[in-house]
Amino acid sequence: MPAVDLFIPCFVDQLFPTTALNMVKVLEAVGCEVHYNGNQTCCGQPAYNAGFKAESCEVATKFLKDFPNEPGRYVVSPSASCVGMVRNTYAELFDSTPQQTQHYGLQRRVFELTEFLVDVLGITTIPGAALPGQYTYHDSCSALRECGIREAPRQLLDGVQGLTRLEMAETETCCGFGGTFAVKFQAISVAMAEQKVEHALATGADYLISTDTSCLMHLNAYIRREKKLIKTLHVADVLASGW
Repeated sequence: MPAVDLFIPCFVDQLFPTTALNMVKVLEAVGCEVHYNGNQTCCGQPAYNAGFKAESCEVATKFLKDFPNEPGRYVVSPSASCVGMVRNTYAELFDSTPQQTQHYGLQRRVFELTEFLVDVLGITTIPGAALPGQYTYHDSCSALRECGIREAPRQLLDGVQGLTRLEMAETETCCGFGGTFAVKFQAISVAMAEQKVEHALATGADYLISTDTSCLMHLNAYIRREKKLIKTLHVADVLASGW
């Protein structure tokens, strides 16, 4: 039974707690021993992206303390964006520092939920998962480009009873969120969301699914404002459906 330490990003914790709970449900269903350190906070990505490198490094140092290296334990998160920060950007923050070796250990143990299930555990179907309808999948920039995740979520979603995939055009194009990008360049961000949603609608899918709640929040805001007929879902919520 693999031991898993939950890495729940602040974005998920504050705005999408049900997604975090559904991730726990899925992990326990496949036999994982799930642990949660209540002292964990942010990974430091917002500060880093805003240009506050020193402050980001301080937060990242705390993260290393919250998730110490322990043989046989994995760190799993429902956010490819935050996993990408820990896996890749920490290498820059801790380059030539005393924490570098500790980061190397963490780097090998931190995974986004779908890549952990498929690539580490070899699981492509969650028993009992069911959701009738058709879905299209959005490849978040962080999942695809930072973490190399493409097939794992599709394999898991294709294994959900009653759910059929319809690939949209330009699925690998950014949705326009990009954290502070959506604030600093609002008009461009909204136009990118519009393009993504229109591509999704063109498939006729009932659901627009992704690994990142940040992308989904951004897209859902446009969908609600424009009263479009498609529902956004995080992959963990889908895998926890029907049982």
